[in-house]
Amino acid sequence: MKLELRLGLRQSLAPQLIQSLKMLQMPVLKLEQTLRQELSTNPLLEEVEAVETEETQEEQAILGEATPAEAATAQESAEQQFDWESYFDEGSEFVPKRVSEHPEEIPERASAAETSLYDHLIEQLQLTRIPDDELEIGEYIIGNLNDDGLLRFTVEELAADLKLPPEKVAKVLALVQTFDPPGVGARDLRESILIQFAQRGQADSLAARVVAEHWQELDRKTHMQLAQSLGVSVERVHQAMEELRELSPRPAQGRFTVGARPVVPDLIVDRVDDEYIVYHNDRNVPRLRINNSYKDLLRRGQNVPTETKQYVREKLEQARWLLNAINQRRSTMIRVMEAIVEEQKEFFEKGPAFLKPLIMEDIAQKVGVNVATISRVANDKFVQTPQGVREIKYFFNSGVARTDGESMTKPSVKQRIAAIITSENPATPFSDQEIYQQLQQEGIKLARRTVTKYREELHLPPARFRKTVFDKPAPVDGIGPAMKVVSPDGVVAAPPMAPVPAGWIS
Repeated sequence: MKLELRLGLRQSLAPQLIQSLKMLQMPVLKLEQTLRQELSTNPLLEEVEAVETEETQEEQAILGEATPAEAATAQESAEQQFDWESYFDEGSEFVPKRVSEHPEEIPERASAAETSLYDHLIEQLQLTRIPDDELEIGEYIIGNLNDDGLLRFTVEELAADLKLPPEKVAKVLALVQTFDPPGVGARDLRESILIQFAQRGQADSLAARVVAEHWQELDRKTHMQLAQSLGVSVERVHQAMEELRELSPRPAQGRFTVGARPVVPDLIVDRVDDEYIVYHNDRNVPRLRINNSYKDLLRRGQNVPTETKQYVREKLEQARWLLNAINQRRSTMIRVMEAIVEEQKEFFEKGPAFLKPLIMEDIAQKVGVNVATISRVANDKFVQTPQGVREIKYFFNSGVARTDGESMTKPSVKQRIAAIITSENPATPFSDQEIYQQLQQEGIKLARRTVTKYREELHLPPARFRKTVFDKPAPVDGIGPAMKVVSPDGVVAAPPMAPVPAGWIS
């Protein structure tokens, strides 16, 4: 142990801002649960069914469209001139503004998951001692993981969104890949398996070597062929494959998934005449105000103990912070969605085929907030649109360049890949290289490995597993053409009278 003096600059977040950030990343169901909990723990808060009084000027400064810094300044000024009597005479309701009421039936609520993958990883990230800028990168990476814990974006794509050097993003990604569950943050299955071996201390094992050197050949080569390639015995290859089977292809599967539950959109986009109106779906969020029973308590003047006044004052501050955070959440989400509607207007008018490439950085600049704020808004939240209920993340996708200077969205490219595979001859299916060449001829600039990644995301098997060989269309026993069975090595056998062996295609 030693005593030393250090000089440095460090950004610290005010409690109000921390609460605002937490509220912003909550889906509407979790927000409702949080407010219900606050109602049960803060005696100064009570729920009302309708707005009965107008908001005072002080409340408008706190609950209005002000920025967090302006709201904090207004709150500090109000506290310095705080007067209990005048405050209660002017009114004591803290009621969020309501944009629209919908009398339709409210869907049944489902129980929430105890801990999500996002929360689990964010908690580990916050325990690491890294600079604030790297902390934001980590939050952005975690926010872009899918339900399996895999990252479907390249480092270059993330760096382009954040406008940072790829080396810095890769450094934080390497840190996220050390988190629990093992294999999380990998960009593909191969990398996830190698990470799991590394966390087991088996990075130099034969099983890890099989994955690193012969990953693309595992489904084509026999154990004997692998043993010859690796220069080891067949028994060791058998043992390595057993070790490989112990690992999980989906790091987060089974730990953070919950049963199916109804999707409750946080935002609603309605078309009114020729305009699209965005409003917050807060019909189930409780309306709050100061409990009237505390008016008489504080009007007693000297008869009220100092400890009681201090307690009530602290609870009042908590109520102010809470309502300010709710209003900031509502205002930010509406502004972000309005910017998305403006950029993706053709989607709302014509459908998913007209979705344009859009990155979070574009919306962040348009709204005037940080990219991390856009990520919090988009994470695990949905919006009801004339084109159906969509996840907010659906509107963000990097474009794929074309030779004519235009660009296509990832969903459009995936649809084209699926269409190519659907139209192929089952006897001679297209390989990923042939699909890549067709896309190049159509002017779609796409890397060969990206074609494989998109095909896997579509849950379409490789060409060798899509192959079906038919003889001449002569009927067999009066039913259809004769069928052959093809092994992974291309060996053709007679029509089977028993189940096809594992690894063979019928």
